[in-house]
Amino acid sequence: MLTKRIIPCLDIKNGRTVKGVNFVNLIDAGDPVVLAKQYAELGADELVFLDISATLEGRKTMREMVLKVAEQVNIPFTVGGGISSVEDVDLLLQCGADKVSINSSAIKRPELVNELADKFGSQCVVVAIDAKQVDGEWIVHLAGGTIPTELNLFEWAKEVEKRGAGEILFTSMNNDGTKAGFANEALAKLSTELNIPIIASGGAGTVQHFIDTFVEGKSDAALAASVFHFGEIPILELKQELNKNNIPVRL
Repeated sequence: MLTKRIIPCLDIKNGRTVKGVNFVNLIDAGDPVVLAKQYAELGADELVFLDISATLEGRKTMREMVLKVAEQVNIPFTVGGGISSVEDVDLLLQCGADKVSINSSAIKRPELVNELADKFGSQCVVVAIDAKQVDGEWIVHLAGGTIPTELNLFEWAKEVEKRGAGEILFTSMNNDGTKAGFANEALAKLSTELNIPIIASGGAGTVQHFIDTFVEGKSDAALAASVFHFGEIPILELKQELNKNNIPVRL
């Protein structure tokens, strides 16, 4: 059985790691390169860096940061934010990133998923989906969760899988930063209906939440930010608890 992955997420704004609740009220959480090195040493399986402001200046900062992170860590890391072309991805991979995450750019131009999968391979392409439950339906949102679209979470996920996405990073906007647990019902549906790995994001607050998303949510990986950044859940202890609950992890 494949091991379940624990992935700290670093949201980057102006070169710093930040954390908010429901996508707002951002506070500083430290230097992303220092945090990345710590997480690699503490047993994280992968890392995700998201440039949440993704301005042109931010993308330049991002390339410099990717180079520095690549020097410090020996685990795979994904970079996202402001990526809209094959050229953008080429630069980030040259700087040392292992995968890229695309979100708004894939919604605006779905062919981008095909282009990236064709050029770099599906294993390199993570499609991030921010969705919010509105009147019982999961609606995909754009631009850091600020703009609702007409897209349904499950239909969109199936489309990007067909186009060559290698993984889905699903963030529940309803759960994000609340520490009330992951959106396991939606995650289980995604995991059942798709054949590619699903990364759970949004809502981690306790060790039990991680257990629940692997068991009930059928998630392949769990991503979290503040519980790791502020030392609330040490990664090694988390993995030991998962192991005790017969959830396969890399120890």
